[in-house]
Amino acid sequence: MNSITQKNKILRPGLGFDVFNTVFMLVIIVVTLYPFWYCLIGSLNEGYDYLKGGVFLLPRAFSWENYRIVLREERLITAYRVTISRTVIGTVTHLIFTAIFAYGITRKYLLGRSIYLKYAMFTMYFGGGLIPTYLLYINLNLINSFWVYIIPSLFSFYHVIILQSFFKTIPEALNESAMIDGAGEYRIFFSIIVPLSKPVMAAIALFTGVGHWNAYFDSMVFTTSTSLQTVQVYLMRIIREVEFAAKMAAESADLIPGLRRPNAETIKLATMIVATAPILAIYPFLQKYFVKGIMMGSIKG
Repeated sequence: MNSITQKNKILRPGLGFDVFNTVFMLVIIVVTLYPFWYCLIGSLNEGYDYLKGGVFLLPRAFSWENYRIVLREERLITAYRVTISRTVIGTVTHLIFTAIFAYGITRKYLLGRSIYLKYAMFTMYFGGGLIPTYLLYINLNLINSFWVYIIPSLFSFYHVIILQSFFKTIPEALNESAMIDGAGEYRIFFSIIVPLSKPVMAAIALFTGVGHWNAYFDSMVFTTSTSLQTVQVYLMRIIREVEFAAKMAAESADLIPGLRRPNAETIKLATMIVATAPILAIYPFLQKYFVKGIMMGSIKG
């Protein structure tokens, strides 16, 4: 009995820490997730009933009317197309361009290797500012062009550092044996390097994809056409301009037969959910590559 009592006394400090840690993490989870839950239940509540207040845990008067209004909005559908296109194209082109540059830098026989590294590193610490950037985009005919989302985001020296560090861990014997078999640099890169770099590539793809999906500043500053407006800019207009959401609600009440009186606030919440749901759905599938990919690309180097 004495040994069991002593053992329990020894375990109590660790048990207390586990309980505290569990409670603390549960509080963090609730604080983090509740804003999303609040938006979700508010968007699923009938608009006129929402004005009474008290919708905190579950919808009081369940309704799909807010989503019917939002998904009928042609401007949102166009913004979705633009955002999805820039996310997919921007992520793929960024991966290809950055990975090829990082692979080239790891080749010691590359002419001008140190010069390329210095110029690339310079971009990590210094920028031209908004006005010079805007003037440059004018000269490159990127203003009011879809490519203003793609070309400026092709390169990231931070991602080059991660990829370069990982590429250096790949045995040089693989490259040498491939060259003996007649493979060129591009064949080596796409057939050997890329398949071995999937965890790092997936982590960078997730970083880049989330960045493209959440980006709004370039759309707000460098484009004026509504056909190039992204979801985040549309969402910002819904949130900041009460009249915009109210007008959408009024128009929908006239267009959708049998629709009860809509509310601008619930329309805002529904728009938030529609704008964030796709990236939230994709994130869990790539989350496992976050730590694995970044650690492989940093510590091993």
